[in-house]
Amino acid sequence: MTAPVSVIGAGLAGSEAAWQLAERGHRVRLYEMKPEKMTPAHTSPLFSELVCSNSLRGDDLSNAVGLLKEELRRLGSLIMRSAEAHRVPAGGALAVDREAFARTITDAIRSHPNIEIVEGEVTSFPDGDCITATGPLTSDGLIPAIAARCPDEGFLHFFDAAAPLVAFDSVDMDRAWFGSRYDKGTADYINCPMDRDEYTAFVRELAAAQQAPVHGFEDAGVFEGCMPVEVMARRGEDTLRYGPLKPVGLRDPRTGQSCYAVVQLRRDNDEGSVYNLVGFQTHLTFPEQRRVFGMIPALRNAEYLRYGKMHRNTFINSPHMLDRYYRLRSDGRLCFAGQLTGVEGYVESCASGMLAALELSRRIKGLPPLDFPRTTAIGALALYIENGAVTGDFQPMNINFGIIEPYPERIRGKREKNTRIAQRSLAVIDALVGREDFRT
Repeated sequence: MTAPVSVIGAGLAGSEAAWQLAERGHRVRLYEMKPEKMTPAHTSPLFSELVCSNSLRGDDLSNAVGLLKEELRRLGSLIMRSAEAHRVPAGGALAVDREAFARTITDAIRSHPNIEIVEGEVTSFPDGDCITATGPLTSDGLIPAIAARCPDEGFLHFFDAAAPLVAFDSVDMDRAWFGSRYDKGTADYINCPMDRDEYTAFVRELAAAQQAPVHGFEDAGVFEGCMPVEVMARRGEDTLRYGPLKPVGLRDPRTGQSCYAVVQLRRDNDEGSVYNLVGFQTHLTFPEQRRVFGMIPALRNAEYLRYGKMHRNTFINSPHMLDRYYRLRSDGRLCFAGQLTGVEGYVESCASGMLAALELSRRIKGLPPLDFPRTTAIGALALYIENGAVTGDFQPMNINFGIIEPYPERIRGKREKNTRIAQRSLAVIDALVGREDFRT
């Protein structure tokens, strides 16, 4: 009999990974430190506890996370099956009864004949194949074991701040231009100018905007080393003009005039479909980010692929450590999944656990990898984790159409274009699921 596969952590990623392995005939040891030891974010002993929100976000196929959820359904996800069973009304979003959702998953895993539950904190990796899915609040006892696998200290991060990301095709280029300061080098930035009245109104609203609450597991001290843009706004009307919005060396080519203030966007992926708001680390609530940043003329209709966030969050620098199977390059028996890898969000965590488990199962059985392509959401997410951002500044990422392979033909209308991408992806998923060896 083959040795059991270890899965550390029974959140969404770990629960999905354990289930997929067990369904394919593997003996699984699922390690979970709750209820013996709880993180500050958790209150329930149940597996797959949703702690931040009861919404699994949009469910439409023209939405990237909606596509990812549909892929997971077709791939046989336990998490998605439970979510559908306990759906509650939430408009176009998939929201669930959190306790019923977690209890169904817990019962399914505890009753599976191939899964053994081991309660208590893990401080070292078990022998044999292992998937670690301990989340953004990985216990202090396990962090040294992870750090020992890192090439140096710089490859284990504490995620303090990230600026928002927007889709390039949602930027109003009639109100912006490509260029660098003093026209030096290549035109790497999108420059979004503001006149005096626009800037003054923006700073006033930014200074008064509502910040997200600091949770018990977050550390207000993390904000000291990377000042939120709203805090800079409160320090004086001109603070931002001498900081991230400084107009020095930037002349609007449409008017030939210098600008009063300029917001710069920096490319965040190879295709140039995703852009970062330079210097806009923020702790504002997501609705306030949409409202206030929407006062920047070129960003009035911006589509946010990731909102700015500032909080305590442990994750590894995956492009330096993991391959497309979430497998540690330096030690092939160790895989990671969930937010510890740099995927952001519940659905993305589930997807990483699914992919890591499917590919690990095939390796153990001597089968070729599935190699989910970048035309699929689940594959694009894994390839982002493997390759990171073009800037080299790897940060956690939600699924978005900016990291999925573009559609080869020009399609008018974003919704139609995204729907075509989704249809292409699901055809690939259906072909993989239809293979004789898929559920082997």
